[in-house]
Amino acid sequence: MKLNKFIIPVIIAIGFLIYLSLFTVKEINQAIVLQFGDPKRVIDQPGLKIKIPFIQNVVFLDRRILSLDPHPEEVIASDQKRLIVDAYARFKIVDALKFYISVGDERVARSRLATIINSRLRSVLGKQSLATLLSEDRTKQMAIIQEGVNTEAAKFGIEIIDVRIKRADLPQANSEAIYKRMQTEREREAKEFRAKGAEMAVTITSTADKEVTVILANAKKQSEIMKGEGDGIRNKIFAGAFGKDPQFFAFYRAMQAYEKALIGGETSLILSPDSDFFKFFGDTGATNKQ
Repeated sequence: MKLNKFIIPVIIAIGFLIYLSLFTVKEINQAIVLQFGDPKRVIDQPGLKIKIPFIQNVVFLDRRILSLDPHPEEVIASDQKRLIVDAYARFKIVDALKFYISVGDERVARSRLATIINSRLRSVLGKQSLATLLSEDRTKQMAIIQEGVNTEAAKFGIEIIDVRIKRADLPQANSEAIYKRMQTEREREAKEFRAKGAEMAVTITSTADKEVTVILANAKKQSEIMKGEGDGIRNKIFAGAFGKDPQFFAFYRAMQAYEKALIGGETSLILSPDSDFFKFFGDTGATNKQ
């Protein structure tokens, strides 16, 4: 009975020591075994591992590709134009021991990398004009930035996979000034278009009026010619009729004169009875001759 009381605590103690001696390295991690704070070995293979309890401890580091999103940085281009650049980077811990010795943990590493990236952004992009930063040539500049950042990050056991710009915006004051300038330019272009449109409208209207005047003049000329020709033919017909029967022609012309003179309602004529105008009213002999 006394032996059982002694064995059970020993078994529990041994089990506890074994528990403290074992640790698991996952596929996404790499581990550094420390002994009193000094690195003793690096484990980059997953599985169940052993350490000395109470003397050694383990620090786990991520072996995946990590993302870094530093705060936007203001960059002054070579043409003195200001630009707010929002960049991001992807990095990987490739040397766990160097990483632990130089920066200690991921939080410090991110802070150091953000400083390096912003510094390289100002250094490289500051040598370029605003038009270059907003063009396709920006990819080449980002490759230069990545190379520079990679050189600095290698001191920390970090490899920079990629550096890209998410957004590149003008400061608020500059944006408003540019928008106003764009608005003024568009208004000026609109006025030019309206002026050109009005000029074209006047030209078209003048041309149309001129063509109308010419058409009307030609039409009037043609109508006068046709009217003259018609009057000539009529006069010719009248002259032929007069030559064939002068008395009937005189009678016909007198009837036309009566129609125009006597049909008018309020028109009064005072003529002598023996006037030539009324010669057909009492000349029955002339009427019988017709």
